[in-house]
Amino acid sequence: MLNHPGHDAALSGLWDVAQTLGGPATARAGAKPDDGPVAMGDLASLTTRMVGGDENAYRQFHALYFPRLRRYLLVISGGREEIAKEALQGAFLRVVRHIRRFADEEVFWSWLTVLARSAFVDEERRHRRYRSLLDRFLRRIEPNVAGAGDDADADLFQLLEQNLATLSADDRSLVARKYFTGDLVKTIAASTGVSEKSIESRLVRIRRHLRRNILARLNHEAR
Repeated sequence: MLNHPGHDAALSGLWDVAQTLGGPATARAGAKPDDGPVAMGDLASLTTRMVGGDENAYRQFHALYFPRLRRYLLVISGGREEIAKEALQGAFLRVVRHIRRFADEEVFWSWLTVLARSAFVDEERRHRRYRSLLDRFLRRIEPNVAGAGDDADADLFQLLEQNLATLSADDRSLVARKYFTGDLVKTIAASTGVSEKSIESRLVRIRRHLRRNILARLNHEAR
């Protein structure tokens, strides 16, 4: 579905809302929103205004559905708050981009859970790729780090993101294509007009740079 012209403005204005999601909660997956089902006419009005990029409508939607969506994501993520929070933000962005008019609350809630689950799957995939990248950097150097668990993973993911941000735009793009998108070296070389050997050399240099910085930070924090 094509985005409505008002969506970009709504997305910009509501990003802070998506960043301030509530605290821990538990509930069974599949329940209705906290305030109960929205009346048919009210839901049609709400979603129509959301299609038009009405920021107040998005805030009303947030108040009605986001606490419940957060609990839904906590359930399907096995209680992992960090990945649930990231997936919830991804679900919010999907709502803004793909919202359409709904008159039936049950259908609307089902649609929201599909978006939420899709965002969760994407977040899981991103974490697996980060885990693979971290393993490549840290194995044989810090063997105790590789099996450190979810809390340590979250810290390592944060360190990796911080250090990726220090790379040049070209190097970040190369890392993303190789490790996150999964492109082959020969594919990257062909699309950039650079030899495979040159691409491999850059990847070695980037890995060494990231490994050195991450391990330096870990050793500093261990003192």
